[in-house]
Amino acid sequence: MAREPPQLRFLRRLVTTLTVTMIAGLVIIVGLFVIRFAPGAPDLALPDSLKLPEGQHAIAFTQAPKWFAVVTDQDEILIFDRAGGCLRQRIRIAP
Repeated sequence: MAREPPQLRFLRRLVTTLTVTMIAGLVIIVGLFVIRFAPGAPDLALPDSLKLPEGQHAIAFTQAPKWFAVVTDQDEILIFDRAGGCLRQRIRIAP
């Protein structure tokens, strides 16, 4: 039997490595979906309404299990309590 050229051996190893990497990536993605949508995951629903201080408009929003934050167009971060919706903290962003 003839010995295969080194380039073909390299290509075979490259394809095998790529296949293993793709399978591992697919397993990780499926695992993340299962973890994210598993029962008992925290429900981070958006609030129905939110009253911002006069003259401020929201430009970004983020949330956590106990609070949510709004970044305003006046360079402030407003942190609200999730349970009551009241303003907990104001953080001024330095220019």
